[in-house]
Amino acid sequence: MAKPFDLGDLGNIMEQAKAMQDRIADLQADVGGKTVEASAGGGMVTATVNGKLEVVSISIEPDVINDGDREMLQDLVAAAVNEAIRKAQALMTEEMSRLTGGLKIPGLG
Repeated sequence: MAKPFDLGDLGNIMEQAKAMQDRIADLQADVGGKTVEASAGGGMVTATVNGKLEVVSISIEPDVINDGDREMLQDLVAAAVNEAIRKAQALMTEEMSRLTGGLKIPGLG
């Protein structure tokens, strides 16, 4: 015979869910304050992105500017920014996986 549903179990589940939400919010705030860097063109352009996926800075070697090749510079900036964003996303995924013990939770990376 099936065990009757105990409302105490529901309260416990709700407490656990709230605790997980709080830990996730703390993690997101922590990762949001971290930065990652990525370079393109052998270090000629470097982009720094934070855990909120915001570009914090772009560094361009003077030689790239002096060459006058605008298209190459644009490509290098785009490549560096895209790679930094991928690294920031990987950082968040790694930290979230550590928090959830590898459990895949929809909407949380």
